[in-house]
Amino acid sequence: MTATAATASAPVTTVTIPTVTTPRLTLRAPGPQDVAAVAAFYASDRSAFVGGPKDADGAWRQLGTEIGHWTLRGYGRWMVEVTDTGETAGMVGLWNPVGWPEPEVGWDLFDGHTGRGYATEAAIAARDYAFATVGLPTLISLVAPGNDASAAVAARMGAAMDGEITHPTLGHLHIWRHPAPGSGEAAQ
Repeated sequence: MTATAATASAPVTTVTIPTVTTPRLTLRAPGPQDVAAVAAFYASDRSAFVGGPKDADGAWRQLGTEIGHWTLRGYGRWMVEVTDTGETAGMVGLWNPVGWPEPEVGWDLFDGHTGRGYATEAAIAARDYAFATVGLPTLISLVAPGNDASAAVAARMGAAMDGEITHPTLGHLHIWRHPAPGSGEAAQ
């Protein structure tokens, strides 16, 4: 059997990752153009709260996991671009791998993009997408103790502390529960 014949009979999976926009940001599909930015993030101490630092191979595998999550769950995380400049500011979106306690909205901002409200703006857009488009009934954010910046984002979004878990690789995490749609508690 030739490679062409094997490829011709293999099933094909196509996933369309939507683009979501906010007043300042574009949430777009991750792809090969993001390898360098993801590698730089995971090589830095900024990644310590999300399983890093990782070498270039580990970062590449993480990007593949981010892309594959869309195929396996029908939702996932986007790359966040500053619309006016095209700069890649981070990754934000929905996360729910096997073994996760429930669907999460999470955010990772890249170096030089903190302190501008990007995490909150993008995470609110992702949360709105989760509730309105995906139909998820609830969302959490898992925040490591000491990650005060992420705890502040969760609080600005209207989430409240709702327990703790110990993850086998990430360790002790605080659970922040986001208000359900229509509860009147969500940040605008």
